[in-house]
Amino acid sequence: YGMRGFLILYMTAGANLGGLGLSTSTAAAVYGTYTSMVYLMSLPGGWIADRLLGQRRAVLYGGLLIAAGHYTLAVPTPAAFYAGLTGIVLGTGLLKPNISVIVGQLYAADDDRRDAGFSLFYMGINLGAFVGPLLTGFLAQDAGFRAWLAGMGFDPNASWHWGFGAAGVGMTLGLVQYMLGSRRLGEAGMHPAAPASPAAAATLQRRAVVAIVGSVVMLGALAGSIAAGWLPVTPEQISNSYGYLLLGVTVVFFGWLFLDREWTSAERKRLYLIGVFFVAAALFFSVFEQAGSTLNLFADRASSNTILGRTFPSSWYQSLNALFIIAFAPVFAWLWVRMGHGQPASPTKFSFGLVGVGLGFLLLVPASRISAHGIPVSPLWLTATYLVHTFAELCLSPVGLSSMTKLAPPRIVSLMMGVWFLGASVGNFLGGLAATFYESMPLPQLFTMVALLPVAAGVLMFLFRKPLTSLIGDAA
Repeated sequence: YGMRGFLILYMTAGANLGGLGLSTSTAAAVYGTYTSMVYLMSLPGGWIADRLLGQRRAVLYGGLLIAAGHYTLAVPTPAAFYAGLTGIVLGTGLLKPNISVIVGQLYAADDDRRDAGFSLFYMGINLGAFVGPLLTGFLAQDAGFRAWLAGMGFDPNASWHWGFGAAGVGMTLGLVQYMLGSRRLGEAGMHPAAPASPAAAATLQRRAVVAIVGSVVMLGALAGSIAAGWLPVTPEQISNSYGYLLLGVTVVFFGWLFLDREWTSAERKRLYLIGVFFVAAALFFSVFEQAGSTLNLFADRASSNTILGRTFPSSWYQSLNALFIIAFAPVFAWLWVRMGHGQPASPTKFSFGLVGVGLGFLLLVPASRISAHGIPVSPLWLTATYLVHTFAELCLSPVGLSSMTKLAPPRIVSLMMGVWFLGASVGNFLGGLAATFYESMPLPQLFTMVALLPVAAGVLMFLFRKPLTSLIGDAA
């Protein structure tokens, strides 16, 4: 989260400032593709944990890859930049779905504390997400730190890479804490799940072989085509190609799920609900995850980043969501526990989240009209947006994580958690596409278009909340 706070700003900064000098549309395409791939890798990451490593080891190996990726980003070359992003993508695919599964295994399916537990887990994540952008943003952007680097004989334009390196140090410390605290987790996530039957195990092995061979052939063909000049290699064109790949993965994956004959009648009903949650997650994250792209650009170019006369790095806005999570996650956790069985069902909470994330962007429509006249707007506009987005997130994201662990059959719980992150992957990619219009479309029009779809979807989901809730069955 610390690195994400200034990633697009580094890509759009000129070479004279130590950045990559990419256009806004190109940087947005790279950003959206990168963040989408981070979530897409949760699918193979969940499968590897389910069948080979167990969640505990998968999280450890994923954290090591992420740390290595951040240290690679600290090297100031374009090649190291893309190699570092690749390491983070692969590592997060192992870490992100499986650490959530570990939390889910600490609670029984009918435990009313489950949603509250995930809210507290979410708050723990955001302790780091709050501190990360403050530290890395200071190292990457602060004029005083750049002056200190120059005074010490270092290149001040390399300050971005000090921020990347600090993110690696943070991940390393996180791994130390994870190992020291693992004894408190009991047996959760220690072992991969056993197949439902020997026949299921054989089927799984055949599918694994097909998937591995197919992946090798596909990557080999892709690399050969690029080397031969048959495929375009500009970031925008690669992003577009990745979009088709993401669409294909989504269609094939859900086709495989729905055609699988191992589902019981009750499990298949819950699978339909998982599909609805997938669409809702994609819509939600297509808006929410523009925090690192569209909103970050608005903070850097259209906001007055001063408090009491003191200037602060524009990337510091990225800490607001985490700060609000820390403040309000315990409130939401208390509320769900207090309401017990009377709390809104998951589809209802999802509808609140979708409407809320859209309303957050609508708040910026008048602010963008002011900034269109060259007047930097108050930091309170973005602050209000992040506050509304936080309330929306607490209604949807931890509830979604909890719902996936509750709705999925135990034999494929990590893989089904990957479905949730596949939704986030699609959403991140769509959010990156929206951000490419930052300079080519009037901001009031862009912000309005971004806001309307999730609001409409949220209202529709609220109207159909009862039939959707009935699909949960005995997993409620």
